[in-house]
Amino acid sequence: MNQLQFVASIAERELMRYTPAGIPIVSAKLQHASKQTEARVERQVEFEISAIAAGEISGRFDQAPLGALFHFTGFLARKNRNSKSLVFHIIDFEPTSDTGASNGIR
Repeated sequence: MNQLQFVASIAERELMRYTPAGIPIVSAKLQHASKQTEARVERQVEFEISAIAAGEISGRFDQAPLGALFHFTGFLARKNRNSKSLVFHIIDFEPTSDTGASNGIR
């Protein structure tokens, strides 16, 4: 299974573009910060991840406010066929009122 869920803010977002097949795509950078417990030790976790929203969800993602926190659901895939870099593909997202401090990756 390849499913990733986390709370993050939209740090950067590019303009909507279209694939040769006409599918709308929005690329972005998401920022996450939380406290996680690992081996009974609390640690601060922060990361920035490249993300894309394709198809129907791209319009909603394109209108989402920068800096606001959202609960994202999606999957990881290679940036392209020959790349080792990963990109988070957004399947769904919803606003969250949580500060993100206690939310992590599932």
